[in-house]
Amino acid sequence: MEDVMEMKKAHETITTWKYNWVPLDKGYTDKILYINLSNAEVNEKSVPPQMKEKFIGGRGYGLRLLWDATKPDTKWNDPENEINISSGPIGGITQYSGTGKSICVSISPQTNIPIDSNVGGHFGPFLKFAGFDAIEIQGKAREDVIIFIDGINHHVEIYKAPKEPIDSHLLAEALHEMYADDEKDKKNVSVVSAGQAADHSLIGMLNFSFYDPKRKLVRLKQAGRGGIGTVFRDKKIKAIVAKIPGVKGNLNNVVDLEAIMERGKRFNKEMRELDDSQAEMRSKGTAHLTNIMNDYDLLPVHNFKFGNHKEADKIHSEVYKQRFTQGVPDGCWIGCNMSCAKGVDNYLLRTGPYAGQKVIVDGPEYETASSLGSIMGIFNPDFTIEANFYCDTYGICTITWGTIMGFIMECYENGILNEERTGGFKLNFGNADSAMELLHQLARGEGFGLIAGLGVRKMKEMFAEKGWGDPQFLQDIGMENKGLEYSQYVSKESLAQQGGYAMTNKGPQHDEAWLIFMDMVNNQIPTFENKAEALHYFPMFRTWFGLQGLCKLPWNDVEPVNNAETDEPAKVPEHVDNYVTIYKAVTGKPFDKQEMIRQSERVYNFQRIFNIRRGYGLRKHDAQPYRAAGPVTVEEYESRAERYDKQMKELIGIDPEGKSVLEKLAITRKYREDRYEKLLDAVYFRRGWTKNGVPKISHLKKLGMDLPELIEIVEPLQGE
Repeated sequence: MEDVMEMKKAHETITTWKYNWVPLDKGYTDKILYINLSNAEVNEKSVPPQMKEKFIGGRGYGLRLLWDATKPDTKWNDPENEINISSGPIGGITQYSGTGKSICVSISPQTNIPIDSNVGGHFGPFLKFAGFDAIEIQGKAREDVIIFIDGINHHVEIYKAPKEPIDSHLLAEALHEMYADDEKDKKNVSVVSAGQAADHSLIGMLNFSFYDPKRKLVRLKQAGRGGIGTVFRDKKIKAIVAKIPGVKGNLNNVVDLEAIMERGKRFNKEMRELDDSQAEMRSKGTAHLTNIMNDYDLLPVHNFKFGNHKEADKIHSEVYKQRFTQGVPDGCWIGCNMSCAKGVDNYLLRTGPYAGQKVIVDGPEYETASSLGSIMGIFNPDFTIEANFYCDTYGICTITWGTIMGFIMECYENGILNEERTGGFKLNFGNADSAMELLHQLARGEGFGLIAGLGVRKMKEMFAEKGWGDPQFLQDIGMENKGLEYSQYVSKESLAQQGGYAMTNKGPQHDEAWLIFMDMVNNQIPTFENKAEALHYFPMFRTWFGLQGLCKLPWNDVEPVNNAETDEPAKVPEHVDNYVTIYKAVTGKPFDKQEMIRQSERVYNFQRIFNIRRGYGLRKHDAQPYRAAGPVTVEEYESRAERYDKQMKELIGIDPEGKSVLEKLAITRKYREDRYEKLLDAVYFRRGWTKNGVPKISHLKKLGMDLPELIEIVEPLQGE
């Protein structure tokens, strides 16, 4: 890597803007940092009272700013599209676990609607401590630039940055070194970056850095979904850097620090005493789920065709536990006791531009263990770890890339693709060498890698237009909804999870509603009304984390010892009460668990109407690919013939005896598709929406969200 001082010497300042810093008050600065790269404008906006009251922070602030800045037909690569990053009022406290999150919002290159993506690391809290509740970036620079937010001397600089490397692991390392006074000071710097593959695809993601003082290494967390990294690079941003004097006890200036500390101590005790017997987050992170998902037939195998595999023991969580460095405080924010940000240290790379180098690989998380593994029919942890590293540094979402590869491999095995069409790649299930090389090809901006980087939706359209495959089959097996690839759970036997994926505002991401165990395993929500209630409460509850700057993992990945005895154990009521207490302690505002849901409903309905404003957000856009609901192929049906035949007899009321597999496929499909339509009806009714998925004006009034700009959008659609 070129000398850091040489990189710094090559900087050419475009603009410097000084600001007045004031301490936070009850979790807020009430200021937004606005940057327009087209004319190098840097400014400060005050947060209007209505925005603070109704949009709270995080995802809410990002969406409100994006609405005001864009038109209904703004394209993702128009200068007026924005990248907005915001924490929330609770974000940045250090006395309770999981408070370091921020939310990134933009018009997505993949979906053409707002995407929100949550991320750990230190940038979100550092932005607050530097003086701003959000950063709003608009316009496009002419050359690669770095934005530097100096929270010590209180100025913001934009400068040309021609010499820094583009890939995130090198860039973050260089910038931590460049801006830190010494080794100890590196922990006070955080960097946002993408990577070279984000330049060549629609699926680019953002890396948020944090310095690990135990390892003395810079580490990365990802805002993966929806292509925000692609927008970042289209705006010619090489990096955003925030630096602060340091983190100490009560920078949020909360109202009641003792109340927060008491709940934090209680949660830390649960982690110490219960984690090893519950989720093993401190030793395995979310990778503890790999074998559990396989055992319950939920691990995506071969593009979601199957839910388990005989070779899954090769990617068992115990295998990853042996790879992860143990006994270090693996938190991605200060004070988090979950220690779930696992890492593989000194990993020797075998392929690509960094072959022969030893690196730290952050993860893999469960989602990556599936997406860069089982979904491709690859059960080799070394492939997964190496692909994880390269996806991260290249700026590619691992979930998205894995689901893309599953689709490509199934197309290859069905003759839709061949070596001629892929430029020489044999992309059958299990072909690790070709899968790895295709990732490197995308980073170089070459060949079939460029097609893969378009995502599943655009590939479906392209392959159908070229006459390479049957459009219906492509639609059935292409695991995307709204243009976003599915995350890594097989939803066929959980109708509620099908809704939890395809009814999302942004597209199928598990952070909104993960209901498989409630629905499929424990049968806690058997009726349509039960499922609709769950698909109301849990998406709203989980939305709240994204308004506040919170990670959801401390909510239910360790549970109080008596949780099973409570009235609603799936909600983990004691932890909900923790969050109610903490919100009141931070802000001093009256608050209860009902208002928690109302806060989320306001933003959730706003986002739905934002989609409608852009020409989406209706019932037809909540349609799911059939692979998410049931067996598409004869092979799939026969792999679970006993299950499907039994369901046909007991649930559908048709005797499968004597029927061909094709006949049984058709009967099963009709039944499952009909049930999904009934689920849509039930959920829309519970959410206060019309049968076409449009928020009713009466419901908006009830929430206090009958804003004129929203009524204007939904009023013509009320009768549908």
